[in-house]
Amino acid sequence: PSVIQHKSAQHLASAGPWLYQGKRLMAQTYQFETLEVQRNAEDPRVLEVALNRPEKLNAMNNQLFVELKQCLSTASTDPDVHCVLLHGGRARMFTCGLDLQSELAGGDGGGLLGGPEGGKLDVSRRALRMEKGISEYQAAISSLESCCKPVVVALHSGVIGGGIDLACAADIRYCTEDTFFCIAEVNIGICADIGTLQRLPKIVGNDSTVRELALTGRKMKSAEAKNLGLVGEVFPDLAACVAASRKVCLEIASKSPIGVIGTKASLNYSRDHTVQEGLDHVRLWNALHLQSEDVQRAVTATLSKKTPTFSRL
Repeated sequence: PSVIQHKSAQHLASAGPWLYQGKRLMAQTYQFETLEVQRNAEDPRVLEVALNRPEKLNAMNNQLFVELKQCLSTASTDPDVHCVLLHGGRARMFTCGLDLQSELAGGDGGGLLGGPEGGKLDVSRRALRMEKGISEYQAAISSLESCCKPVVVALHSGVIGGGIDLACAADIRYCTEDTFFCIAEVNIGICADIGTLQRLPKIVGNDSTVRELALTGRKMKSAEAKNLGLVGEVFPDLAACVAASRKVCLEIASKSPIGVIGTKASLNYSRDHTVQEGLDHVRLWNALHLQSEDVQRAVTATLSKKTPTFSRL
């Protein structure tokens, strides 16, 4: 636990209220089975989320997808969350990818077939159920991107299948030296369908390498991932990786939340639109938000060489 958690981190429950700089924070509840959530003790505006299926190597099942979306959607609207840190928790690897037994075998947990009875339906009816399930899993991964607060992810050991989908949907990515990435779907006869093929090419800008990784299912080590631009930095071990990720989150949380949210919104919009459309988008944003009290506070603090404080969202 000392590797993952701040030494005095407080776990979130229904308890509260939380205090920061003498101000009461809302006691938003984040209680899940497949995720372990806590507020950072140094700055509770940083929400730390750990995948929590260590006995299954953080295999991604229906419940994890559902809870991931709930968690990020809540964080997005939580006025007391300014940044999110996501990591693999106590598991030996970040994630081994999709839980094949529960999701493709029609297990009791629901899965893409909608439960044991799903496998008995004819092909068209099974397809309709699976299309709905895939759409829900896509939305869960996209919840990292649609969360208006930045998401920083600390990766370690195996980042397989859906793990790459998660990483690609985050804003900032760091990993350990022993991290390897594998678009493993082709190895089990399927096409990756919840974000990797759509986001990874835009992140690394090397179409040939992306196609090679997706079509061969080979492992990509951390050094190659760094050279491609998939991760921003590589750290010697998990403790160092989480510590560095936490430091960045604390830095982001100290900035104006209006400025941070606007920056993420503009980056995401501009990525998927023309330069002029991106300029139009940020012009309209700033026409409103340059009038925020945050601007005056930040400028005043900068000129006086003091640390600015900002109102809760």
